[in-house]
Amino acid sequence: MANRPVHFIWLLDCSYSMQGEKIARLNYAIRESVPEMRSVAHDNPAAQLLLRTVTFSTTARWHHQTPVPVDDFTWQDVEVDGMTNLGEALHLVSRELQSPPMPQRALKPVLALVSDGVPTDDWKAGLKAVDATPWGRKAVRVAIAIGHDADRSVLQEFLANPELQPLDANSPKQLAAAIRWASTAAVKAASQPVAGSGDPMAKQPFAPPVLDDDDDDDVW
Repeated sequence: MANRPVHFIWLLDCSYSMQGEKIARLNYAIRESVPEMRSVAHDNPAAQLLLRTVTFSTTARWHHQTPVPVDDFTWQDVEVDGMTNLGEALHLVSRELQSPPMPQRALKPVLALVSDGVPTDDWKAGLKAVDATPWGRKAVRVAIAIGHDADRSVLQEFLANPELQPLDANSPKQLAAAIRWASTAAVKAASQPVAGSGDPMAKQPFAPPVLDDDDDDDVW
């Protein structure tokens, strides 16, 4: 049987508060996660993993707009610029969660949100737009909070599941672990239908880990 697409979309905070080590570590962590994503994709031959990236700062834009098969994907570093317009980013993503352009035979998409601050636009309207789409409601969602200033209530609402919590990345080591988990476990969850569930909108059957911090590691 032909494989079915899994669309994985990173939503990355590139506001000025991410400048310096945070953005450098984020770029490094995602770049290093790509080979692991390929390995997961190869272990799930019935699914075709396709990657895209949205960045949000003073404006939101597609960093990788065309879905790229994971075997062909090359990470291009993101840079910081301005505010934290998460709502605009969510609106961009919501347009891709319609059918079309999302094929009806696709598996659950993955939405992975990474932020270190507080949105500066109407993020609730953007989230409402995502939730209004069939694929938005089905999506496997992951949220990573970088540092202690990240608005975890926003990330919690993005997850749309009270049983899930944002991953805390309060140090470079935790960020690397969070990116690795988001880029592999979420793909596995999206690639497998929820066994025994008659509800096609059922949430993902997994829970994020508690990431251990290292006292010798730098803390943000």
